[in-house]
Amino acid sequence: MTYSLITLSHNKLACTRRCLSALLTDTLVDAPWEMIVVDNGSTDGSAEWCDTELVALGAAHGVPVTVLHNPGNIGCSFARNRAVAVARGTHLVFVDNDVAPRTRRWMQGLRAALESRPGVGMAGAKMVYPWAPYPIQCAGVGISRRGHVCFRGRGAPIDDPRFARLEEVQCLISACLMIPAELLQLHGGFDEAFHPVQFEDFDLVYRLREAGHAAVYTSDVEMYHFESVTTQGTPTVRNAAVVVRNGLLFQKRWRHLFEHEDGPPEEACRWLKITPVPFDAIGDLPTFE
Repeated sequence: MTYSLITLSHNKLACTRRCLSALLTDTLVDAPWEMIVVDNGSTDGSAEWCDTELVALGAAHGVPVTVLHNPGNIGCSFARNRAVAVARGTHLVFVDNDVAPRTRRWMQGLRAALESRPGVGMAGAKMVYPWAPYPIQCAGVGISRRGHVCFRGRGAPIDDPRFARLEEVQCLISACLMIPAELLQLHGGFDEAFHPVQFEDFDLVYRLREAGHAAVYTSDVEMYHFESVTTQGTPTVRNAAVVVRNGLLFQKRWRHLFEHEDGPPEEACRWLKITPVPFDAIGDLPTFE
């Protein structure tokens, strides 16, 4: 049993430094693990920091850190697939570079969810915002019968009983996602048609589900997600266009499944805007075993 944590970096040095450092220093794990960082052409010093300080921090904690470099921002799917090709762990853990542990034994928690019953192929965590009272950012994902997305629990209290259990869900986000390496190799990695980002994780989850592998969400693992903190929640027109294009591709590809599922009602898929706390105003974050 070994783990390969895979994360991507493209600029945003302050957030990358804070979160990747926390992943190394605040993670308690029951088996050897490695961190693989793919830098997508950062120009703000992120790549250099990963090459030097992050590698040194990993060595100090007994965690080998491998940094791969791409000449530009080649997108999430290409970069993650490159990392998967060199990963040595039996379990792959995809974590965004704006995520930090709240539950220190989070890898064990995700693995326990994977092993909770036969047929489970993917496990995701309860993602919470990094400011008190730590409301839920995402507790698994629902897809409506028209193919619209609902981040379950978004904005709800962290202890909302509706999201306080282990349960099978329609979909998961790749901000914190564990998949057995053997399973991913069998069914292929992230589809590079979803370029440069958005819906590549949903597509992967549905592909594995169609092959008979369930996706589960566990409330036993809580992770901080600095969603929209560095961008102040203002998407660019280009990002909006990418969401529409990739969303339509996802809907076309998987309509034969989600239109027959008991997904959320359309009104639940209206995106709830959360006003972020400025990144520099977020202090130390509590962690729990």
